[in-house]
Amino acid sequence: MLSGRIYSPATEHIQKKRAAAKHLIERYYHQLTEGCGNEACTNEACGSSPGFRRMDNNAAAIKALELYKNNAKLCDPHPSKKGASSAFPENSAKGAHNFSACSNGKMNHKDLPPSREDFRDLNYLTEEKVYEILALCGETEDYSPLIRVIGRVFSSAESLVQSFRKAKQHTKEELKSLQAKDEDKDEDEKENASGSASAMEVDPDAAAASSGEGASHDGNNVQKLGPVEVSVDIDAVRRVYDRLLSNEKIEAAFLNALVYLSPNVECDLTYHNVYAADPNYLNVFIIVMENSNLHSPEYLEIALPQFCKAMSKLPLPALAKLARLWSQYGADQIRRLVETFQQLITYTVISNEFNSDNLVNEDDGVVAATKCLKIVYYANVLGGDLDTDHNEEEDDEPIPESSELTLQELLGEERRNKKGPRVDPLETELGIRTSDCRKPLIPFEEFINEPLNDVLEMDKDYTFFKVETESKFSFMTCPFILNAVTKNLGLYYDNRIRMYSERRITALYSLVQGQQLNPYLRLKVRRDHIIDDALVRLEMIAMENPADLKKQLYVEFEGEQGVDEGGVSKEFFQLVVEEIFNPDIGMFTYDESTKLFWFNPSSFENEGQFTLIGIVLGLAIYNNCILDVHFPMVVYRKLMGKKGTFRDLADSHPVLYQSLKELLEYEGNVEEDMMITFQISQTDLFGNPLMYDLKEGGDKIPVTNENRKEFVALYAEYMLNKSVEKQFKAFRRGFHMVTNESPLKYLFRPEEIELLICGSRNLDFQALEETTEYDGGYSRDCRIIKDFWETVHSFGQEQKRLFLQFTTGTDRAPVGGLGKLKMIIAKNGPDSDRLPTSHTCFNVLLLPEYSTKEKLRERLLKAITYAKGFGML
Repeated sequence: MLSGRIYSPATEHIQKKRAAAKHLIERYYHQLTEGCGNEACTNEACGSSPGFRRMDNNAAAIKALELYKNNAKLCDPHPSKKGASSAFPENSAKGAHNFSACSNGKMNHKDLPPSREDFRDLNYLTEEKVYEILALCGETEDYSPLIRVIGRVFSSAESLVQSFRKAKQHTKEELKSLQAKDEDKDEDEKENASGSASAMEVDPDAAAASSGEGASHDGNNVQKLGPVEVSVDIDAVRRVYDRLLSNEKIEAAFLNALVYLSPNVECDLTYHNVYAADPNYLNVFIIVMENSNLHSPEYLEIALPQFCKAMSKLPLPALAKLARLWSQYGADQIRRLVETFQQLITYTVISNEFNSDNLVNEDDGVVAATKCLKIVYYANVLGGDLDTDHNEEEDDEPIPESSELTLQELLGEERRNKKGPRVDPLETELGIRTSDCRKPLIPFEEFINEPLNDVLEMDKDYTFFKVETESKFSFMTCPFILNAVTKNLGLYYDNRIRMYSERRITALYSLVQGQQLNPYLRLKVRRDHIIDDALVRLEMIAMENPADLKKQLYVEFEGEQGVDEGGVSKEFFQLVVEEIFNPDIGMFTYDESTKLFWFNPSSFENEGQFTLIGIVLGLAIYNNCILDVHFPMVVYRKLMGKKGTFRDLADSHPVLYQSLKELLEYEGNVEEDMMITFQISQTDLFGNPLMYDLKEGGDKIPVTNENRKEFVALYAEYMLNKSVEKQFKAFRRGFHMVTNESPLKYLFRPEEIELLICGSRNLDFQALEETTEYDGGYSRDCRIIKDFWETVHSFGQEQKRLFLQFTTGTDRAPVGGLGKLKMIIAKNGPDSDRLPTSHTCFNVLLLPEYSTKEKLRERLLKAITYAKGFGML
């Protein structure tokens, strides 16, 4: 309606002003969408400028408003563009459609610049565009245009983020809706710039608000990506790499681009928080890591270390998303990623001389590659066979604190891990634990880097681990890269430092309170009453002051002169284990077929006895002693917080496992042919049958083809968890009394804890011979030493175990094998009838210089067969 409108010169002036503004904004708009036509244009706000980043029509309209508001430079049309569509606003729709085609990666030849050698306005790549340029280059056998494009796109994070995007899949309803919107799109775009200009003229703040809304809208679209969903087409990236990497010149372009890209990406992540603003920034790392040549020597010097440093700066949510994405890759892709980072670590370690003065912890490349390897490690766990549901319940009552806690606080010695063991932040973000993984995509052993373990100064690394400063990196925070020997050394340092701390606290406490100094955990026992003496004493300590369990163990056998420097403790543990696991006591049952022990659900012993066994197991780890215990793996999984399931029966109850497996695989009618119910029968200590319902009214519920999986799961749950719940909880509680503040759970997997407690069953005496040292006049080339090793190598397996027991105090090899034992053979006088003797504390064998090989064999066999007890030599 115009009837109410009053015209005046002032009104006419405003209308002219608005028309001029509209015309300027339209020129800015076409400058952004089409450019001025001058390929050498230096105006950053011009589509023809070499460094210009393409934008969609909505963004161009908003940018045009900003340029108008700031009175920005406006290009004159180049002669090649005069008379073209940019002079006419009505052609804006055409320009929009041309750009739309470009953004979808479907530019045709008429959209390309006239010269084939020049793709300056190409700021991102699609699979189709790469093949198109490749074909054009192939015609002249000149690949320099493609090399320049790759160099420009792959050296720019902004370009990579936009490259190789997935084509959005629409439903039928969305397609219909989009079709209806497209019919009105041209009209809307014609009015967009003029409408915005009027709004800006009336209310400039509204224009700014409009710009903000556009940004917000884009952000919302970004946030719609799922936890694993990414906007990059990974399959397309792989196909492109496969086509291009076979050409050496093109491969060099990727290498050079990565050198330029990495420092800028590191800066963006460190100072500009780019991932929070645009999660699609992760595309940079996804695309680059698909390059299958990253582990090649030419990348290892500069390009890959710099890129690893940039990747290590990713925030935690980005690391988690990358791990989730990679977990969907197959084992071959995971192995390729592992080899890429391992190659860099190994190359750097071998190329440098790392020692106590030049720590490997201070090499940025190795540290960054290790952090990147952690992402692949958790991807390997996530992509494997996971069991996140069956978790043991936490202890009902907390482990009592030391009565010395107040004094500790006064002395600044408050315990570090009061809230429990350390947990990796990425593990928390992903909501999984390594122990949840039954079988990873590739074996965990492939993540261990032996050259790194060889040069790692574990005493320094442990210090960095405990201090937890950002400036010093500890490889103990990435335990997957360490072998069992290195981790065991870290645990040893932790235990020893804790022992010294307890000793210092005790000394200060005795001064303050005036009590007698007792810096050790002293146990005085009689050989023939070892269980009664030891367990009663340990029970008193556990009740009165559990912190005393963290003191160094010192054992004394009544009536014997041996001083405990480690050897007496080994003997003590050996005797205790023999007694506790004696089937006649009835605390554990023994399976003849597997040679393994299991908790006796019908045991008459009280919970305190099982708690004390847990304490003994913990003390053995804490005091670096190996025990001859034979538990199935499920016990160590349960100690790590996982319940036993049907699969664990294969190890602990193989006969039952096979029966249940056959039940699951039976093809006939289970109900009619087997006639079993949800009631099972067990036997007590005296052989009497005990009936147990797996579910309420189980004796009346038949097992059928439909419910047999439930029956098997409940049966396993009963056998491994419910039937021994009381005994195992007490056992675990005792174990945690000693190890609750230890990094044990953080460093070791269940199978490694078994190795830690039980040692290796593989006895390689050749490795022992190679590492043995000699003293007192003996050397490797002495006649008697040669006779000695020939004799030992001729022993049977049982005799070899007896020899180890005699010399070291245990018949098992330590973590890492016998080569890590460091045995010493010392001369003990000339030829005589004396038997060989040993210092088990120090793994020293005292050997007289026997005159013949036969006498050596006879004396040695007698010594190892009948030796028992300790005396002063």
